Amino acid sequence: MSRLTAQMSGDGGQWRLYVVLYGESEWPTVRFESGPVPTGADRREALAYLGYEVVPGAEWAWIEDSQKPFDDSTPVVLIASVDVREQEGATA
Repeated sequence: MSRLTAQMSGDGGQWRLYVVLYGESEWPTVRFESGPVPTGADRREALAYLGYEVVPGAEWAWIEDSQKPFDDSTPVVLIASVDVREQEGATA
């Protein structure tokens, strides 16, 4: 099983969780309705729906960016990432 990266991003509206698949034009994605940051359980369920799981011992890391690169007067975009792997027995 190879290790991959899942990321989640949001700007105060809808949240999007996706698994980065290099060389692919479309990545497995789940969208959350607007509201608070999805909980750890919400993210785990979304990853399982996509056929992935957090690598044991891995933790979500958060950074912030701005909607327009290098313009800190624009709204903040939060981006989280974590190492994931395909779920055992998953067909991807």
